Amino acid sequence: MIPTQLLQVPIIGMEVEAFVLLFITALAGGAFGAAIGALPAFIFTGFVVFLGEGVAILQRQIGNLPGIDAAELAAGITGVIGFGAITGPHIAFAGGVAASAYAGKKYPEMAGEGVTYHFGKDITYAFGTKPDILAVGAVFGVLGMLINRVLAGVGTPTDTIAVSVVATAVIARVVFGYPLVGKAAGKSLLDMSPFERGETAASADGGTTDGLYPDRLATEPWLPHQYKWAGVATIGLVGGILGGYIWIQTGSIFLGYAISAMSLLFLQLGVEKIPVTHHITLLGSVGAVVVDPIAGSVVALLLAGVFGMVSGLFGEVTQRIMYAHSGTHVDPPAMAIALSMLIVAILALVGVFPNAGYL
Repeated sequence: MIPTQLLQVPIIGMEVEAFVLLFITALAGGAFGAAIGALPAFIFTGFVVFLGEGVAILQRQIGNLPGIDAAELAAGITGVIGFGAITGPHIAFAGGVAASAYAGKKYPEMAGEGVTYHFGKDITYAFGTKPDILAVGAVFGVLGMLINRVLAGVGTPTDTIAVSVVATAVIARVVFGYPLVGKAAGKSLLDMSPFERGETAASADGGTTDGLYPDRLATEPWLPHQYKWAGVATIGLVGGILGGYIWIQTGSIFLGYAISAMSLLFLQLGVEKIPVTHHITLLGSVGAVVVDPIAGSVVALLLAGVFGMVSGLFGEVTQRIMYAHSGTHVDPPAMAIALSMLIVAILALVGVFPNAGYL
């Protein structure tokens, strides 16, 4: 008999057969994200997680049915599919983001005329069946899976899926020849005024153009309708309270996140000014989880709003640094979740919070 340890993939912590299955599926998952587009792939994440969390809530209400372990079923839907190799953001969304980065340099003609954002940032674009683009998605899907498994295996004290989403996007930026951060067209990286003045990359003295998209804006905020500090703080407070209330009433940390992710279907379909809130509702739920045991539900709900607002502002700060001045998508919500959950983990480790939410 072969010793068990020889059947394990080092650090990944899986049996070889299970790892090979995951590896192959991650290839397909990343290609799937490239085929349908990064944002549509993430919207699917929302629908699948919504289903899994709904099953989990139902299970807690009625218990197991004969012959069915509903807890395992719910965990499988949310964890294995929603946050796994099929629609996991670190695989499908990451594959779609990398595909857009690649296409932004390789196929500028796909963007059409007069685009105001670099095509490498277009995460709504579905690349269909183009083999080389799907291959890029596949490679980055596997890369996201590996990064997540390694980070989780060594006990990284934050949301490792969020870190993997950011890491794969940064790697794609470097691999495909984009500036890591880019040069600010305004007074600093945080300055969005060139966007407000309508300055283009070709006209601004910011060194932000690569010659492919002369009409692109010199500074490209992640969400033109969601970048002003007061508005971000307000939607953060509102979304955080809603996320906290959902957890208080259902016990699901991820249900608010799923609803937020599903709401992006309207953004994909062109409805104006739909806010992006999954990093906000998730941290609102976490805020309620960590505060409720020590202060009760009313205080937990109020502080859930604060958690959501902080996460929303983290998303805005990080988009101004890592998104607005280069030519690809580095996901602000993922950066916000990674930073926020790192703080939660540290505060839990030093005893300020009784737990670290879902970590």
